[in-house]
Parts: sequence; C-alpha cells; structure tokens
Amino acid sequence: MIELYYWPTPNGWKVSIALEEMGLPYAMKPVNIGRGEQFEPDFLRISPNNRMPAIVDHEPADGGEPLPVFESGAILIYLAEKTARFLPPDLRGRKTCLEWVMWQMGGLGPMLGQAHHFRQYAPEKIQYGIDRYTNEANRLYGVLDRRLAGREWIADDYSIADMACWPWIVPYERQGQRLEDFPNVQAWFERMKARPAVVRGFTLGEELRNANQGMDEEAKKILFGQTARR
Repeated sequence: MIELYYWPTPNGWKVSIALEEMGLPYAMKPVNIGRGEQFEPDFLRISPNNRMPAIVDHEPADGGEPLPVFESGAILIYLAEKTARFLPPDLRGRKTCLEWVMWQMGGLGPMLGQAHHFRQYAPEKIQYGIDRYTNEANRLYGVLDRRLAGREWIADDYSIADMACWPWIVPYERQGQRLEDFPNVQAWFERMKARPAVVRGFTLGEELRNANQGMDEEAKKILFGQTARR
C-alpha cells in the first residue's frame, strides 16, 4: 500500500495519474496547502521541502521499513522503477524520457506556475511579470508542440513524461495560452483526456477542490508569503 499525500493541483495530479495508470493500491491523505497543513511536523518528516505531493511506500522493493519519497518527479521515477512500467528500460529510451521529465520539473511547471501567479493571484498587475512569464509559457508550449510533431507521446511510447507534463497544460487559459495555436499539443492533450486512468487521477479529490473555490487572503499569505521562517 502507498500513502499519497495530496492536494488537487498539477503536481498532485501527476502522481495520482501515475498511481492509477500503474494500478498500484494507494490511500489518499489530503494536505490542505491553503490552510498550512504542509508545515505540520508529521508531514515535514516525509517532505522536508513542505510541498506536496509526497508518498510513503509501505512495501518497498528492498523489503525494509516504509519508504517516503518527496518531489513529484522523483516520485514518478520511483513508481516507474517499482512497477517496471512507463519508463523505457533501454539506455536511449530511458535517457529521452528522463530528459522530458526534467524539462517539466525545471521549466514547464515553474514557468507556467509563474504565468498563472502573475496573471491570476498577484495583488498588483505587474505588466512586466505578466508579459515575461506569459511569453515564456508560450515558448515552452512551442517546444512541446515541436516535440510532438509526428508523435503520439512525448517519449514515443506513453510514459511518465506525459504524466508529468499534461497536468500543467490543463489550466492553459489561465496561463494566457490557446491550444489551437499548438495543434500537436492539442491533439496530445485530447489523447490524454481519453485515458480512463488519467480521468480517475485528475478527478481524485475533486470534492476538496470544490469545497475550496477561490482563495482567501489567509491562503494567499500561506502559499505566497513563505520564507525560511515560514
């Protein structure tokens, strides 16, 4: 059994989709990031970066004590290796898949997140920030569109690279993007949406999201005002 520490956000969806695709039994443990539950000592022992998602594998391959894993990209790789699925076993295929997972972790997620922040949540409309990150998001959509030209999936076969990237494309309108400008991304996006496991992973905890529509000032302070002292 795997414990999934989760809130319905793009990074959370990556791991819930992977667990569904891999058919692994898991129990979802909500972490309400708008109420500061990511700072609770029990959670910090699992995820020292005070971010979800995180997992605890109660049946690790080495047969030892329950094993915590934090950071969504590391979790995807861990689960793919655990199940021997969705990560190519050959040198070149594995290299390519991991390149695109790292591209998502280092570029697509952070930059699209910044576009979302400056367009939706910043208390002041700072045009430079809006333009900077909207344009960078557009550039990254273009990178993905070129990669998907003539391909169904990012790393040729369906893989954790697709699971990593798709959730960040879901809120494309809030990032100031139009899918019709990127036809290869649009076709891939629809292929992903048609996968039953993607639907199950994406809708996990939907009631949590619905119960927290909008973001009050306290949640913004918690999410956007963190320092080393919290």
